[in-house]
Amino acid sequence: MSISSSSASSNRASSNRSHATGVADSGRWSTRRIAVYALFVALTMVTSFIELPIFPAAPWLKYDPSGIVCLIAGFAFGPSAAAIVSVLGFAPHLFGDPWGTLMAVGVALALSVPASLVYRRWRSRKGAVAGILLGAVLALAVAIGGNLVITPIYAHMTVAQVAAMIVPILLPFNLLKFAIHGVVTFLVYKPIANLLRK
Repeated sequence: MSISSSSASSNRASSNRSHATGVADSGRWSTRRIAVYALFVALTMVTSFIELPIFPAAPWLKYDPSGIVCLIAGFAFGPSAAAIVSVLGFAPHLFGDPWGTLMAVGVALALSVPASLVYRRWRSRKGAVAGILLGAVLALAVAIGGNLVITPIYAHMTVAQVAAMIVPILLPFNLLKFAIHGVVTFLVYKPIANLLRK
Protein backbone atom coordinates (compact mmCIF):
# COMPACT_ATOMS: atom_id res chain seq x y z
CA MET A 1 0.00 0.00 0.00
CA SER A 2 2.79 2.42 0.92
CA ILE A 3 4.68 1.54 -2.25
CA SER A 4 1.60 2.28 -4.34
CA SER A 5 1.04 5.64 -2.62
CA SER A 6 4.70 6.52 -3.05
CA SER A 7 4.53 5.63 -6.74
CA ALA A 8 1.40 7.74 -7.25
CA SER A 9 3.03 10.69 -5.50
CA SER A 10 6.12 10.25 -7.65
CA ASN A 11 4.02 10.21 -10.82
CA ARG A 12 2.20 13.39 -9.77
CA ALA A 13 5.48 15.12 -9.00
CA SER A 14 6.89 14.04 -12.34
CA SER A 15 3.77 15.35 -14.10
CA ASN A 16 4.13 18.72 -12.35
CA ARG A 17 7.81 18.90 -13.26
CA SER A 18 6.94 18.30 -16.91
CA HIS A 19 5.12 21.63 -16.92
CA ALA A 20 7.59 23.49 -14.72
CA THR A 21 10.35 25.81 -15.85
CA GLY A 22 12.51 25.93 -12.78
CA VAL A 23 12.02 29.70 -12.41
CA ALA A 24 8.47 29.85 -11.14
CA ASP A 25 7.11 32.47 -8.74
CA SER A 26 9.07 31.32 -5.71
CA GLY A 27 9.33 34.82 -4.27
CA ARG A 28 13.10 34.99 -4.77
CA TRP A 29 14.64 37.32 -7.33
CA SER A 30 17.70 35.50 -8.63
CA THR A 31 19.95 36.98 -11.30
CA ARG A 32 18.69 34.36 -13.75
CA ARG A 33 15.08 35.18 -13.00
CA ILE A 34 15.64 38.91 -13.53
CA ALA A 35 17.50 38.22 -16.77
CA VAL A 36 14.72 35.99 -18.12
CA TYR A 37 12.03 38.52 -17.18
CA ALA A 38 14.05 41.23 -18.93
CA LEU A 39 14.29 39.01 -22.00
CA PHE A 40 10.51 38.58 -22.11
CA VAL A 41 9.98 42.31 -21.66
CA ALA A 42 12.39 42.99 -24.54
CA LEU A 43 10.63 40.41 -26.74
CA THR A 44 7.28 42.03 -25.98
CA MET A 45 8.69 45.43 -26.91
CA VAL A 46 10.05 44.14 -30.21
CA THR A 47 6.94 42.17 -31.19
CA SER A 48 4.66 45.08 -30.29
CA PHE A 49 6.14 46.95 -33.25
CA ILE A 50 5.32 44.12 -35.67
CA GLU A 51 1.96 45.17 -37.07
CA LEU A 52 0.18 43.05 -39.66
CA PRO A 53 -3.21 43.64 -41.32
CA ILE A 54 -5.11 40.37 -40.84
CA PHE A 55 -8.70 41.53 -41.31
CA PRO A 56 -9.42 42.73 -44.87
CA ALA A 57 -12.62 44.49 -43.84
CA ALA A 58 -10.59 46.81 -41.60
CA PRO A 59 -6.99 47.07 -42.85
CA TRP A 60 -6.27 49.90 -40.39
CA LEU A 61 -6.59 47.43 -37.52
CA LYS A 62 -3.21 45.74 -37.15
CA TYR A 63 -2.27 42.51 -35.43
CA ASP A 64 0.88 42.31 -33.32
CA PRO A 65 2.13 39.09 -31.65
CA SER A 66 3.16 40.68 -28.34
CA GLY A 67 0.27 38.98 -26.56
CA ILE A 68 1.85 35.60 -27.30
CA VAL A 69 4.99 36.63 -25.40
CA CYS A 70 2.90 37.81 -22.44
CA LEU A 71 1.02 34.50 -22.38
CA ILE A 72 4.19 32.42 -22.51
CA ALA A 73 5.78 34.49 -19.72
CA GLY A 74 2.69 33.95 -17.58
CA PHE A 75 2.56 30.22 -18.24
CA ALA A 76 6.27 29.82 -17.56
CA PHE A 77 6.66 32.02 -14.49
CA GLY A 78 3.20 32.82 -13.15
CA PRO A 79 0.80 35.76 -13.03
CA SER A 80 3.30 38.26 -11.59
CA ALA A 81 5.55 37.70 -14.61
CA ALA A 82 2.57 38.09 -16.92
CA ALA A 83 1.73 41.42 -15.28
CA ILE A 84 5.31 42.72 -15.38
CA VAL A 85 5.83 41.78 -19.02
CA SER A 86 2.40 43.10 -20.04
CA VAL A 87 3.05 46.51 -18.48
CA LEU A 88 6.75 47.09 -19.19
CA GLY A 89 6.61 45.56 -22.66
CA PHE A 90 4.51 48.44 -23.99
CA ALA A 91 6.50 51.23 -22.34
CA PRO A 92 8.12 52.43 -25.62
CA HIS A 93 4.66 53.32 -26.99
CA LEU A 94 3.66 55.40 -23.98
CA PHE A 95 4.96 58.77 -25.20
CA GLY A 96 3.85 58.46 -28.81
CA ASP A 97 0.42 56.94 -28.19
CA PRO A 98 -0.56 57.07 -24.50
CA TRP A 99 -4.22 56.15 -25.00
CA GLY A 100 -3.44 53.28 -27.33
CA THR A 101 -0.78 52.08 -24.90
CA LEU A 102 -3.23 52.15 -22.02
CA MET A 103 -5.65 49.99 -23.99
CA ALA A 104 -2.89 47.61 -25.14
CA VAL A 105 -1.68 47.13 -21.56
CA GLY A 106 -5.23 46.53 -20.33
CA VAL A 107 -5.86 43.91 -23.00
CA ALA A 108 -2.52 42.19 -22.39
CA LEU A 109 -3.17 42.04 -18.64
CA ALA A 110 -6.71 40.73 -19.11
CA LEU A 111 -5.41 38.02 -21.44
CA SER A 112 -2.25 36.81 -19.74
CA VAL A 113 -2.86 37.18 -15.98
CA PRO A 114 -6.12 35.14 -15.77
CA ALA A 115 -4.69 32.56 -18.18
CA SER A 116 -1.59 32.12 -16.03
CA LEU A 117 -3.67 31.90 -12.84
CA VAL A 118 -5.69 29.04 -14.32
CA TYR A 119 -2.60 27.29 -15.64
CA ARG A 120 -0.79 27.64 -12.30
CA ARG A 121 -3.60 25.66 -10.62
CA TRP A 122 -4.21 23.24 -13.50
CA ARG A 123 -0.89 22.40 -15.15
CA SER A 124 -1.99 20.37 -18.15
CA ARG A 125 -2.99 20.86 -21.75
CA LYS A 126 -6.61 21.23 -20.67
CA GLY A 127 -5.56 23.80 -18.11
CA ALA A 128 -3.66 25.73 -20.77
CA VAL A 129 -6.68 25.72 -23.08
CA ALA A 130 -9.04 26.73 -20.27
CA GLY A 131 -6.72 29.55 -19.23
CA ILE A 132 -6.34 30.84 -22.78
CA LEU A 133 -10.11 30.76 -23.33
CA LEU A 134 -10.81 32.62 -20.07
CA GLY A 135 -8.12 35.19 -20.84
CA ALA A 136 -9.45 35.65 -24.37
CA VAL A 137 -13.00 36.29 -23.13
CA LEU A 138 -11.82 38.86 -20.58
CA ALA A 139 -9.42 40.48 -23.04
CA LEU A 140 -12.21 40.71 -25.62
CA ALA A 141 -14.40 42.53 -23.09
CA VAL A 142 -11.56 44.93 -22.24
CA ALA A 143 -10.79 45.51 -25.93
CA ILE A 144 -14.40 46.33 -26.82
CA GLY A 145 -14.86 48.47 -23.71
CA GLY A 146 -11.57 50.24 -24.38
CA ASN A 147 -12.61 51.01 -27.93
CA LEU A 148 -15.87 52.52 -26.74
CA VAL A 149 -14.14 54.71 -24.15
CA ILE A 150 -10.75 55.51 -25.68
CA THR A 151 -11.25 55.49 -29.47
CA PRO A 152 -13.60 58.52 -29.47
CA ILE A 153 -10.94 60.52 -27.61
CA TYR A 154 -8.28 60.39 -30.30
CA ALA A 155 -10.03 59.16 -33.45
CA HIS A 156 -12.56 62.01 -33.74
CA MET A 157 -15.45 59.55 -33.65
CA THR A 158 -18.55 59.48 -31.50
CA VAL A 159 -19.31 56.61 -29.15
CA ALA A 160 -22.26 55.71 -31.38
CA GLN A 161 -19.96 55.44 -34.41
CA VAL A 162 -17.58 53.17 -32.54
CA ALA A 163 -20.48 51.09 -31.21
CA ALA A 164 -21.70 50.59 -34.77
CA MET A 165 -18.33 49.00 -35.60
CA ILE A 166 -18.44 46.39 -32.83
CA VAL A 167 -20.30 43.56 -34.55
CA PRO A 168 -19.03 43.92 -38.13
CA ILE A 169 -15.42 44.91 -37.38
CA LEU A 170 -14.14 45.05 -33.80
CA LEU A 171 -15.59 41.76 -32.58
CA PRO A 172 -14.39 39.55 -35.47
CA PHE A 173 -10.97 41.24 -35.57
CA ASN A 174 -10.37 40.68 -31.87
CA LEU A 175 -11.68 37.12 -32.00
CA LEU A 176 -9.23 36.39 -34.81
CA LYS A 177 -6.43 38.12 -32.92
CA PHE A 178 -6.97 36.14 -29.72
CA ALA A 179 -7.41 32.90 -31.65
CA ILE A 180 -3.97 33.40 -33.22
CA HIS A 181 -2.50 34.26 -29.80
CA GLY A 182 -4.00 31.13 -28.26
CA VAL A 183 -3.10 28.66 -30.99
CA VAL A 184 0.49 29.86 -31.32
CA THR A 185 0.99 29.90 -27.53
CA PHE A 186 -0.42 26.37 -27.22
CA LEU A 187 1.91 25.11 -29.96
CA VAL A 188 5.16 26.78 -28.90
CA TYR A 189 4.92 26.91 -25.10
CA LYS A 190 6.14 23.39 -24.32
CA PRO A 191 9.33 23.62 -26.47
CA ILE A 192 10.09 27.03 -24.97
CA ALA A 193 9.47 25.72 -21.44
CA ASN A 194 11.86 22.85 -22.11
CA LEU A 195 14.44 25.35 -23.30
CA LEU A 196 13.99 27.49 -20.19
CA ARG A 197 14.57 24.49 -17.93
CA LYS A 198 18.08 23.98 -19.32
